[in-house]
Amino acid sequence: MDERLSPSDGDPNVRDPLSNAGTRSPLEGHSGYRGADWSPERLAFHQNLEQFAERVGLIVGLQGNGKVSQEEAYAEIKAIWKSLKSSKNSLLERPQSE
Repeated sequence: MDERLSPSDGDPNVRDPLSNAGTRSPLEGHSGYRGADWSPERLAFHQNLEQFAERVGLIVGLQGNGKVSQEEAYAEIKAIWKSLKSSKNSLLERPQSE
């Protein structure tokens, strides 16, 4: 039987390069929201904003490589912009009650 030891088996301070520790899902947020006015709504909008930025980057890359036309890229970005705007209005815009 061929038993192979990973580098971390003998020393707990050695990280095994084959382990998945430290890898992140592409759907996971890139950074935390650190605003002084933190709220669950602001955190949700922050995540929506990160997703918007990532999707715009992907669309621009596809257009730059000739996978989608400029018109298709513009239409898609416009659609996700409307979605982000709607998210902002529902999460951050609150009616003033006085």
